[in-house]
Amino acid sequence: MKLLLIHAEKFEFEARQKALEEAEELGESGGRASVENALVCFTTVESYDEANPAWVVARAAEEIASVAERVGVKRVVVYPYAHLSPDLARPRAAIAMLKMLASALEARGFEVVRAPFGWYKRFTVACVGHPLAELSRTIRPTEAAEEYAVLTPEGEVVPLRSFDLAAAPEDFRQLVRREVYGEGGGGGEEPRYLEYCRKFGVEWEPFSDIGHMRYGPEAALMIDLLAEYAWRCATSLGIPVFRVRGTNMFDLSVPAVKQHADLFGDRLYTVEVGQKKLVLRYAACHQQFAMLKDWSISYRHLPFGVFEVADSYRLEQPGELLLCFRLRRFLMPDLHILTRDLEEAKAVSLKVHAKIYEEVRKAGRDYVSIYNLTRSFLAENRDYLARLAAMEGKPALLHFVPEGKYYWVINVEYNIIDQLGRPREIGTFQIDVGNAERFGITYVDESGARRHPVIIHTAIIGSLERYLYMLFDTAAREEARGGKPSLPLWLSPIQVRVIPVSGDQLGVALEVAEKLNAAGVRADVDDRDESVAKRVRDAEVKWVPYIVVLGPREVERGVLSVRRREGGVSEMALEELLAEIEKRLEGYPRAPLPMPLRVSARPGY
Repeated sequence: MKLLLIHAEKFEFEARQKALEEAEELGESGGRASVENALVCFTTVESYDEANPAWVVARAAEEIASVAERVGVKRVVVYPYAHLSPDLARPRAAIAMLKMLASALEARGFEVVRAPFGWYKRFTVACVGHPLAELSRTIRPTEAAEEYAVLTPEGEVVPLRSFDLAAAPEDFRQLVRREVYGEGGGGGEEPRYLEYCRKFGVEWEPFSDIGHMRYGPEAALMIDLLAEYAWRCATSLGIPVFRVRGTNMFDLSVPAVKQHADLFGDRLYTVEVGQKKLVLRYAACHQQFAMLKDWSISYRHLPFGVFEVADSYRLEQPGELLLCFRLRRFLMPDLHILTRDLEEAKAVSLKVHAKIYEEVRKAGRDYVSIYNLTRSFLAENRDYLARLAAMEGKPALLHFVPEGKYYWVINVEYNIIDQLGRPREIGTFQIDVGNAERFGITYVDESGARRHPVIIHTAIIGSLERYLYMLFDTAAREEARGGKPSLPLWLSPIQVRVIPVSGDQLGVALEVAEKLNAAGVRADVDDRDESVAKRVRDAEVKWVPYIVVLGPREVERGVLSVRRREGGVSEMALEELLAEIEKRLEGYPRAPLPMPLRVSARPGY
């Protein structure tokens, strides 16, 4: 695909007569339009593009969006133009790709005008006239494979074009098809997990900016538990970790803040206060680095970590927002680990890598990884990369980036394949060799000299919302297989629901629930005037792991009739139930019931 990009003060076109039999119908616009302050994209779809149309369109949209944002326009004209190449795609394929390109730009938040294909058109253009006003781009689908290679579990590096993708695990095939070639992914179907979000009170906040969420009592509890669990994961690495807290707003006039923001990219969430322009942090980096520059650090202290659950902001495009996954405001349990040098950073990152995989497998899932790195880092660190791949036990996708472009030398993205077959990044780590110098962070080495540490960035379980998304997606996969969707016991808002058969057993039911809560188990009592069957069904709808039914027989015998979500009903003493639950909760954080003990006291029931 070839693009000629013109920043136009004004652009007008009018279709005059058909140039091809396959010309598009003109529609309501009559094949004419007039726009002001727009990026006009004269676009030639070439025969090469038919090999990987989704990849070409994705790359073209990325290039066009980048230029549009740099020149400050939100309006784009996609104008078919057959004169930039002698090797044209078939008309049907070209029309399809032009429509895809318009849709991709609209998804990024642009107002798009698309001129009809296959017509002779009159047009006038008034170019603004500045250094970025006239640009050209060439996109070749063959470039896709050249940017990638495959790292096998045995440590072998195979160019992607030579790799036998058909013999690879299915999740890796799906990752490559989506990430490299832009193929597959959902087909417009609503993912099942969205229903689960609504069930537990995870919603968009309509009174805020788009992309901001709110959490009902059950969801708020889960977020609090996940924050504490992320801290436990950080402290389990075997190095000292310091928990800190800071602000979410930083001054772009500070050179280090501005430089880091420029490196981050184009999704900065900014606010203006008086004469100051401030950026809302997109992770905990700004605050932790601003703090660490003031610490007196010796080589004896290293390695150590600094942790914060940082409210983070990224100005995602409206068409990309997805509840619990792609947000404008989210909670990132960010851990930064300071190390003496690159060799120590690699050694510590092996522990991080192992922990990330341990945690996802405990959740019943597995990752497929993308290693973003330079070719020089690959050449100099083959043994290290082989150790990472060996821990995964499956191929990893290597994505080569330009030398010196980023502050990191390797950036690993950990993806699940979701219920709809799409790769979804959850966890991550980076080895950062640039920010310590940029922010003035130093330590004193053995000789008394000041040196800049190498910093590992990681969110072991990913953002709190994305980890919850992964759990919901796991439940959706289980339901699709015919099983019962569920959450881990430690994260279930109500762990035990006690249902008295009648009012005669209510006192005992309350006593049982109070004893469970006193022991750190979240239990409530469904005291509503409903049938037992309905109350049991409502508890199942809420995925309650243990349902205890108390009738006159159970009260008389001093036992509990316990129904487990995973299957089976048994009679047991309260002490036996507690012992079973305690064993399952070992190593996980606890939190009290976030709502009244009696179900009848809650609105909405």
